[in-house]
Amino acid sequence: MKLIYILFFAALNFFYKNVRAQDSSRVELNIEWQNPVWDHNFPDPTVIMTPDSTFYAYGTNGGFDGKHAHIQVAKSKDGVHWNWLGDALHDKPKWASHSPYFWAPDVIYDKRNKRYVLYYAAKSNVDTLGMGIGMAVSSTPKGPFHNIDTPLICGKKFEVLDPMAFEDPRTGKHYMYWGSDFKPIMVQQLSSNWLSFAKGSKAKVALYPDIDHDYDKLIEGAWVIYHKGYYFLFYSGDNCCGVKAHYAVMVARSKYPEGPFIRYSKVHSTMSSVILQANEHWIAPGHNCAVKDEYGNWWMYYHAIPDSSFRKGDYSRVLLRDLIIFKNGWPVVNNGSPSWKKQVTNLNSIDFSE
Repeated sequence: MKLIYILFFAALNFFYKNVRAQDSSRVELNIEWQNPVWDHNFPDPTVIMTPDSTFYAYGTNGGFDGKHAHIQVAKSKDGVHWNWLGDALHDKPKWASHSPYFWAPDVIYDKRNKRYVLYYAAKSNVDTLGMGIGMAVSSTPKGPFHNIDTPLICGKKFEVLDPMAFEDPRTGKHYMYWGSDFKPIMVQQLSSNWLSFAKGSKAKVALYPDIDHDYDKLIEGAWVIYHKGYYFLFYSGDNCCGVKAHYAVMVARSKYPEGPFIRYSKVHSTMSSVILQANEHWIAPGHNCAVKDEYGNWWMYYHAIPDSSFRKGDYSRVLLRDLIIFKNGWPVVNNGSPSWKKQVTNLNSIDFSE
């Protein structure tokens, strides 16, 4: 009997290794997590994975354990259990030295210059310029990130918000996405050093608001990934925060990083492009990012307000994650709403036809 068990598990191990070799997008044999993965206020999250397979998460200004951070940063070895590291941005930039808010960070690794670049939104000292996208650089993902003196771009009120930098895996070109305040989500090519727009490039509309039936009047929180011939644009709307929070994640896709992006609703002749929305446990889920782990699995990290807290008047947005799979050419996240029970995912539970 012992020999039978040994042979069985040896065969299972051989099968798993071959499955992994044939399809790098398959999930681990056994993955466990339960939301929230960080039960503290951590809005507008961006999560990256460094070359040593360590996860770093960045969030809008906030505090933990009596300490304040302009840009929060946390670290995890498994993407589930997190340690708060403090403030990634230790000084305010000159152009936004009066700003009390530093929102919606995004971080990329600049392979050419071997550094990390942090983008964030802040209010300009010049009232007529409104919000702008700031930039800072560091040799390590935890920082401290040192500010660039001038913003990448500024705009009226809140239309320049929620920066997201993207490297096209097909061409190596760099792009910046941004947008909010009832205006379109915009995209423009970045230079090779990630710190300015490419010479001769112009901002283009990636997606207009107010097309779908719900959540679509105000759109923001753009995040782009490339998967099997398509660029998928995740975006959120319509009110992230507070007592009137009404928020969800939607999706559109394109054959090109600058668009035109076509909503899920347009392709399927529906009035909704929502792929993640509230349930009885979570209010206003959204402002997601998507990160691929060392095994090729796509994870969506996002914030949401616990319903139990919401009913008590606490609108803190905690950090959640769920697995992204693809069905019929489109991403699917936990049947359309955040998970709340303990999740156990294995090979047999996933349809890998995509």
